[in-house]
Amino acid sequence: MSDDQTPPPMSRPRVAAGALFFDEQGDVLLVKPTYKEGWEIPGGYVEPGETPREACEREIKEELGLDCVVGQLLVVDWAPSESEGDKVLFIFDAGEISGDLTGQLRLQRDELSACAFQSTDAFEDLMPARLARRVAAAARSRRDGAVKYLEHGQAV
Repeated sequence: MSDDQTPPPMSRPRVAAGALFFDEQGDVLLVKPTYKEGWEIPGGYVEPGETPREACEREIKEELGLDCVVGQLLVVDWAPSESEGDKVLFIFDAGEISGDLTGQLRLQRDELSACAFQSTDAFEDLMPARLARRVAAAARSRRDGAVKYLEHGQAV
């Protein structure tokens, strides 16, 4: 491309990262935001200069008061939104959390009102369909031992 040519338009996606914590039965820890309907997984947007993994660990500390190192990447989801633009979403495996440790979680009360372990069967009733598909795919990825690429929460 010469200097007098304009580059083609490019996507500038927002990037977010979250984590799945599991209990002994394989259920997933969900959090209830105070600022919107439905349930989520711990996580949030990546800040400038952070990697998705660093953002995920920072969000876990802020939201749950838990210092942890997240493990394997489970899924990457290309999830454009009409209202928010293009997004790339990462979900990491945060491992199993025992009942003893669950009692030590300190929710960030201005953002979260509750947390609870839920089975993958309950996701569709607790969160938007696209998020439910993404989180269920991440749980399957953990069982399968294979990272999955998704678009709109669905494997391609």
